[in-house]
Amino acid sequence: MIRATFIHADGTTRTEAEGAPDISLLEVAQAAGMPLEGTCEGQMACSTCHVIVDAADFAKLPRASEAEEDMLDLAAGACRTSRLSCQIRMGDCPDGITVRIPADSNNMQGL
Repeated sequence: MIRATFIHADGTTRTEAEGAPDISLLEVAQAAGMPLEGTCEGQMACSTCHVIVDAADFAKLPRASEAEEDMLDLAAGACRTSRLSCQIRMGDCPDGITVRIPADSNNMQGL
């Protein structure tokens, strides 16, 4: 199991979670109750699973595909270390990866 820390949009609250190497960071986030919608279910047709990866951890991940970078262009609040959590496999993450939920994330699943 690979550990992940999610920093909530408020910037102070943290949630610890873990996931098997063969699942996505999005799946781990959703299981931990994070407000990441993942509307397209990993098909890269939306940016509702946008996260901001800690800079040190970002450097250890495989590069984003061109298609993912195109979707990130549509994500509100995207920055240099932004990624779509549906495209990150836990097996590619450094153990203890830290990601921040963007302040402008909206989860319509709970409505």
